[in-house]
Amino acid sequence: MNGTIRVGNLFGIPFYIHPSWFLVLGLVTWSYSSGLAAQFPQLSAGLALILGLMTALMLFASVVAHELGHSFVAIRQGIDVKSITLFIFGGLASLEKESKTPGEAFWVAIAGPLVSLLLFGIVTAISLTTPVSGPLAAILGVLAAVNLALALFNLIPGLPLDGGNILKAIVWKITGNPYKGVTFASAVGQIFGWVAVLSGILPLLLFGSFGNFWNLLVGFFLLQNAGNAAQFARVQEKLTGLTAEDAVTANSPIVSANLTLREFADEQVVSGQNWHRYLVTDDDGQLVGAIATDNLRTIPTALWSETLVKQVMRPITESTTVQSDQPLLEVIQLLEQQKVSVLPVIRDNGVLVGILEKAAIIRLLQSQTQPNPA
Repeated sequence: MNGTIRVGNLFGIPFYIHPSWFLVLGLVTWSYSSGLAAQFPQLSAGLALILGLMTALMLFASVVAHELGHSFVAIRQGIDVKSITLFIFGGLASLEKESKTPGEAFWVAIAGPLVSLLLFGIVTAISLTTPVSGPLAAILGVLAAVNLALALFNLIPGLPLDGGNILKAIVWKITGNPYKGVTFASAVGQIFGWVAVLSGILPLLLFGSFGNFWNLLVGFFLLQNAGNAAQFARVQEKLTGLTAEDAVTANSPIVSANLTLREFADEQVVSGQNWHRYLVTDDDGQLVGAIATDNLRTIPTALWSETLVKQVMRPITESTTVQSDQPLLEVIQLLEQQKVSVLPVIRDNGVLVGILEKAAIIRLLQSQTQPNPA
């Protein structure tokens, strides 16, 4: 997954770490161990380093707990969680699909900040009600502060942050259109992104200060992801209401199972067709298999006139087909999941409609964006 390292499962959810996380772990460990050594001179360098590492790991555990909050609520809604990933800016729970209603989307979005606020409350209560002191008290203070900051930062009302997803759900509820919610929350996210970029770059340009350099990185992160979310929402909106049949390629490569290989070669290959793979149908038009032009090489040409296509074809399983009335958005997800560029489209009775290609979806989108002639 984009260079990430899988380290196991958390409650059945694949858990990944981006290599940048190890750099951040080292920086956080060094920062807190140095802080503890300065605050408590009696600590040895080794013990300060161990406490710094322990603090860093607890902070990242807080990030994981935040993402698990999103994940558990999504699972309760029947949404599969594909993975949880730790990276330089925190964590990310990758969900299989969106919630069905704005109310459900709201609870998935707010679950993470609520977990962080809960951890803040628990750690604060431990600090106030127990006789903890010295370095441990300092660590608890840092842990409480980071969880509070994690909750408040993620509640900023702009995508891709949790607050942006909350705002998206609210706009979705008001307008009845989930894509308007994404567009609005993305615009707000880009505004916050520019604010963060300016707050990082102005001190650098005016005073040569790198004190807000982190703001610059966060700003670029917000700008890129908010822009991508808006673009994806526009594509989704254009595809809403379209089905797989709407994107079927005209003159799809289809041959009859009862053709001889000689007829198949004459009609399809020699006639100038550029397809390398053809779908095979029976007399009722139902999909029964597929044949590639390379399969002809396995049969001597002298036998082509007496060998039927159905004797050479390969069967096709139902998992590699889509229904003609299946929403096009679902088909796109299926293409990505199966890592294929072409899928056969059939009707409920098994009759083949044709093939659906990624390129055809792109052409369909382009045709929708072109202005109509006056």
